[in-house]
Amino acid sequence: MLSYLWIGVGGALGSVLRFWLSGLIERDFGQSFPWGTLLVNVSGSLVIGFFAALTGPEGRWLAAPNLREFFMIGICGGYTTFSSFSLQTLNLAQEGQWFRAGANAVLSFVLCLLAVWLGHLLAAGINAMKGN
Repeated sequence: MLSYLWIGVGGALGSVLRFWLSGLIERDFGQSFPWGTLLVNVSGSLVIGFFAALTGPEGRWLAAPNLREFFMIGICGGYTTFSSFSLQTLNLAQEGQWFRAGANAVLSFVLCLLAVWLGHLLAAGINAMKGN
């Protein structure tokens, strides 16, 4: 039962961080394209890839399963915004902004996959320094 509490706390922290960062990006870049959601999803993918590789069984810093759940399921799960991405893409399409809807879908998919790969690669580099 304690795991659920910590995942909930992590989810709340991630959601607040997402709300703050998305709002900041929206104020600076406007709302014609969901840049805030895209940035959150890409940065969340980078962070979860990095953390998963760094703290996994082969990682440099072995983390307890409950810490990994708190961070990856709780914080990262609350922080990333796939449901927001889906709704914003649908809204763009319904408004006839097909290019923006397609760009959001393609950029989100490609950049998030690249980010999670980059995070994993960065952590693998740190993991390789175990003997040093």
